[in-house]
Amino acid sequence: MTESNPHSDGQPNPPKGQGSGPGLQVPRGMVGWIVFVGFALILVMMLTQHWTQNQQMSIDQFETHIANREIAEVVIKTGGTDSCTLDVTLRDDLEGASPNRVYEVSYPLLFVDGELRKDLRASGAKTRNEPDSGLFVQLLIGLIPWILLFLFVWFFIFRQLRGAAGGGGMLGNFGRSKHRVTSKEHTNVTFSDVAGIEEAKDEVTEIIEFLKNPKRFQRLGGRIPRGVLLVGEPGCGKTLLAKAIAGEADAPFFSISGSDFVEMFVGVGASRVRDLFKQAKENSPCIIFLDEIDAVGRRRGAGFNGGGHDEREQTLNAILVEMDGFESSDQVIVLAATNRSDVLDPALIRPGRFDRQVFVPLPDVKGRLEILKVHAKKIKIGADADLGRLARGTPMFSGADLAAIVNEAALLATLGNKDFVEMEDLEESRDKVRWGRARKSRVIDEQEKELTAYHEAGHALLQVLLPDTEPLHKVSIIPRGPYGGATFSLPEKDRTVYTTKWLEAAIKVTFGGRIAEDMFCGDVSSGASADIRQSTSMARQMVTNWGMNDRLGFVFYGDDDGRSRPFDFGGPREYSEETAKIIDEEVKKLIDRTYSESQELLEQNREKLKAIAMALLKYETLDGEEVHRIVRGETLDRPTVGDLLDAADAKPQAPSVPDTSSASPDIPPATDLGGGPLPQLG
Repeated sequence: MTESNPHSDGQPNPPKGQGSGPGLQVPRGMVGWIVFVGFALILVMMLTQHWTQNQQMSIDQFETHIANREIAEVVIKTGGTDSCTLDVTLRDDLEGASPNRVYEVSYPLLFVDGELRKDLRASGAKTRNEPDSGLFVQLLIGLIPWILLFLFVWFFIFRQLRGAAGGGGMLGNFGRSKHRVTSKEHTNVTFSDVAGIEEAKDEVTEIIEFLKNPKRFQRLGGRIPRGVLLVGEPGCGKTLLAKAIAGEADAPFFSISGSDFVEMFVGVGASRVRDLFKQAKENSPCIIFLDEIDAVGRRRGAGFNGGGHDEREQTLNAILVEMDGFESSDQVIVLAATNRSDVLDPALIRPGRFDRQVFVPLPDVKGRLEILKVHAKKIKIGADADLGRLARGTPMFSGADLAAIVNEAALLATLGNKDFVEMEDLEESRDKVRWGRARKSRVIDEQEKELTAYHEAGHALLQVLLPDTEPLHKVSIIPRGPYGGATFSLPEKDRTVYTTKWLEAAIKVTFGGRIAEDMFCGDVSSGASADIRQSTSMARQMVTNWGMNDRLGFVFYGDDDGRSRPFDFGGPREYSEETAKIIDEEVKKLIDRTYSESQELLEQNREKLKAIAMALLKYETLDGEEVHRIVRGETLDRPTVGDLLDAADAKPQAPSVPDTSSASPDIPPATDLGGGPLPQLG
């Protein structure tokens, strides 16, 4: 599932026409920042200012300048008993003189008021008296920047760090929670926007009923779960389901991501957890939603992270303590979402904390149809658009994938100047979402094109001839994304259990491309690399995981993904080297047997294989019905792509050519020169 019309941040703007308060108000935290910046600027200016001292001038030099009439101004600073200080400024027009440069002369006080003033007036220099500030005042002026620096460090660093654990103030805000508060009036997502996960909706509906009427559940002594963990693959609708709860429940909704707890400062994550739960209890009944909780809730002690002072572990400990501190009357429910429930700490998911786990699965065919209907309401759909067929052709697609398909179809129809979205747009967008854009402009060598045609024809023919495979949907040799061609099926139902016959048929289909290349081209290509991976993976899982081998029997030899062995870094296997050798032998035996049977079947239908390849070279794309007609010996008489282009050039007003070069999703044996991935088995 994906979200529909998501609310941006949970903090709506005030409605038009309503006042927003008495004038502009500066937040309390902003005042601290203003003072901080102001002090910083003053310190920088004072510390970087060039405190220049006047250059000393001797009495002889001073009298020489007087005799030469080179002095512009003399400031007489009296304050001593025997001598005074003269600040001498020379004329600007003198050669080599620095502008506004002041020279300092120590002159006997006895001669200042007599001959000196007379000589200065005679030379045309200005004189004025100023009291001398003294040495103490000069030292004080020099110390002022350092005094301000000390006060700045003390007030804004040491004093504020005392409140960093969660109080107000500038640096204390690091300890405040970064959650967003959403209420019923502030979100436009409801349960009507959530489709394909009906069981999960039913389970979370109990939470909404409890928040609305807690006495109904307390009448018989029952207790609502304190925590609910939403588990599912990415894109299945966990966050959307949480937003729908906020839209349905008449209670505050505190939402935060797991990564928002962690900062560069150690201890901030735990402080934010405490602040979040404190505010939630003050606003109960309410819901706390922790998205991507695996960011802070991973298993403790499962790695070399520096011990118990790890920031993530401190945050997890704070969450565990806060959830344990709930009282039955707190009416605070914690929702969390993750797609990695296997890495969560056992203490986090034990009863009493996250009491209930709600699995949000990939939608089945009915769920995919409902999801497509929800998203199709936002676009203009044509009469030929068959959402049921599209739902069948998208197994293993998540709600996010389906939303992207509908959106891409609308964009394709818009670029095609259509009035509504047609079925061909939906199929093309499905293939684009899964495989990438069709590369119709790519210049392909004729020999490579022929090789691709026989390769895909081999897949398609086995898909038709083998009874236990899915119905053939489409085969194409138009490059798409990284693939040179594709052969796809259209499942009649979703498969949750794989039988031996179905798996062996799927393995045989993957061999069709390589066998056809060898039969008609006299050589083989690297295009079968993905086919080899698919067939080997299925064969090995049949032997090791699913007990489908008589020699090895009903024993599990697979990998447990390290879920129960957090410290297992590729250690020895849990079976002997002799057993490993037997496993390799049985996998090779299964591959050889199915390959031989596929080769024999294609040899018996050699002419049909060649006919399909020739049709692909002519038309580039064939649907399932056209392949069946070729197998029955019928001929195709529809115009080729070149014929349609020639007709369009001759008649400019002719309708545009539908693009039938799309491919289907990852349904076995989806291939590009033999390779799209199979659905995840096991």
